[in-house]
Amino acid sequence: MTVLTWSDDRVEQLKKLWEAGLSASQIAAELGNVTRNAVIGKVHRLGLSGRAKSPSSAAPRQRKARPAAQQMMRVSRPVSRGNTALAHAFEVEMEADPIAFDNVVPMSQRLSLLELNEATCHWPVGDPSSPEFFFCGGKALAGLPYCAHHSRVAYQPAADRRRQQPKPTR
Repeated sequence: MTVLTWSDDRVEQLKKLWEAGLSASQIAAELGNVTRNAVIGKVHRLGLSGRAKSPSSAAPRQRKARPAAQQMMRVSRPVSRGNTALAHAFEVEMEADPIAFDNVVPMSQRLSLLELNEATCHWPVGDPSSPEFFFCGGKALAGLPYCAHHSRVAYQPAADRRRQQPKPTR
């Protein structure tokens, strides 16, 4: 491995070529017996960050106009994310506030974890660490873990979920 020593003449030549806007590869080729990375390293050690802009890069490039026949029309597609297998199975209008519904679950319908079975709604209500926590316990729809109301809440279409998300406050 050859160690390169930067003579004063080579450093001055490097500065001139850098200010002229040549790339590190071009400068390395011009100086000879030096790599592009060596040029970049020396430029940084010398603090030569400001360079003259080449006329072609200083002016913004104009976009080419497409002929009318080539212009594409963008069509939005419905976006589906998550488990959408059952999303369209429940076309019934959503009640206004699912939290208000959870607060009116009859006491006789409320179940503990040990009381749940395939025929009952498994929707959790409240904080699991509190003694008031319960499951909805309503009549579950066939093949689903939730009643009709909670199925609509759980399986709402992606577009509706995006529309209903509250905006974060800062």
